[in-house]
Amino acid sequence: MTLSGAAAAGELTYPFRGDHQQGVTTPAQQQMHLTAFDVTARDRDSVIDLLTAWTRAAENLTAGLPVDSMRVSKSAPPDDTGEAFDLGASGLTITIGFGKTLFRDAQGRDRFGLADRLPAPLAEDIPRMAAEKIDAARSGGDLVVQACAEDPLVALHAIHNLTRIAFGWATVRWTQLGYGRTSSTGAGQVTPRNLFGFKDGTASLRGDQDQLLRDFVWVGQDDDAADWMAGGTYFCARKIRMTMEVWDELPLRDQENAVGRDKISGAPLSGGDESSAPDFTVRSAGGSPAIPEASHVALMHPTRNAGVHMLRRGYNYTDGSDELGRLDAGLFFIAFVRDPRRHFTPLLARMQFDLLTEYLQHLTSSVFAIPPGLRDGQTYLGQHLFEPAAG
Repeated sequence: MTLSGAAAAGELTYPFRGDHQQGVTTPAQQQMHLTAFDVTARDRDSVIDLLTAWTRAAENLTAGLPVDSMRVSKSAPPDDTGEAFDLGASGLTITIGFGKTLFRDAQGRDRFGLADRLPAPLAEDIPRMAAEKIDAARSGGDLVVQACAEDPLVALHAIHNLTRIAFGWATVRWTQLGYGRTSSTGAGQVTPRNLFGFKDGTASLRGDQDQLLRDFVWVGQDDDAADWMAGGTYFCARKIRMTMEVWDELPLRDQENAVGRDKISGAPLSGGDESSAPDFTVRSAGGSPAIPEASHVALMHPTRNAGVHMLRRGYNYTDGSDELGRLDAGLFFIAFVRDPRRHFTPLLARMQFDLLTEYLQHLTSSVFAIPPGLRDGQTYLGQHLFEPAAG
């Protein structure tokens, strides 16, 4: 049955169990609430207890159900905080991942007997880049939970309850709200615009491109840590402030040259429409490349990066205004890749020479391992990591 409007959003659900976690190739929703946690539990069994409780709650919440049935007794707190009771699932997805410090802390200590299972792609830090002012307190973490939905209250409700469940096992390290997806992961989704007013992610990988997903997103059976990561992926996130007041005063020609696309249509400056492949051989009337060599498209397009793709799933963010009245806003960039060392870091390094860099400042940087989906017979996400023989 086809529904429309708010009713359709409220009834929308995505399967929780499967080969891959939801919230990766799922058609990008309009709202995101992401939280990273530091584990305070002292032993491995307590971490398993937390992941088991989270997984059980997430499976219910993504089906539009409460965390658990309400207590009969009115003398005890209810099991669900209740703020989203009448809103349905609203397309909620919950994605859970592991940070490097879950395996080995900053002092190199093996906290939970997992050090020898740390994947090589997660062990390497993202190198420092130009135009960075990284806040370490708002980067990284032992665990991450990404909740995405069509209704912001549904996403908040999920994070609220998972944070409550974590009491005694983990504490919040940092959190980020996002709105207005800046990428299209669904085949039928229209390309959104970013806060600079340009269509964003035109050439990005979509959730129905199965071969490209196998090549560049899903960890394969021959990859490092495949015994527990096969079917999983790596989550790379950067909070990037956009200096919109400066950008707004640029002539349209300069804006388009920095991006490499027409601002209205999204077509590459070499011609055609939004879906046209950029032609870097086309010259302007003056003889210079129609798409400037230092433009975002020229540096980041897959054809200029050995065919490497990433699955982008970012969101706009707004944190109010600063002391000078300028918008503190920009892009919370998210990419899912098979190996950050090959499919993320090299592209980030090239971006230092991008004409857009003058108008951007990178504020946070995080990488998490996203284990495969919950399969029948398993009771918690990441079970293969903690119990190699499980499932």
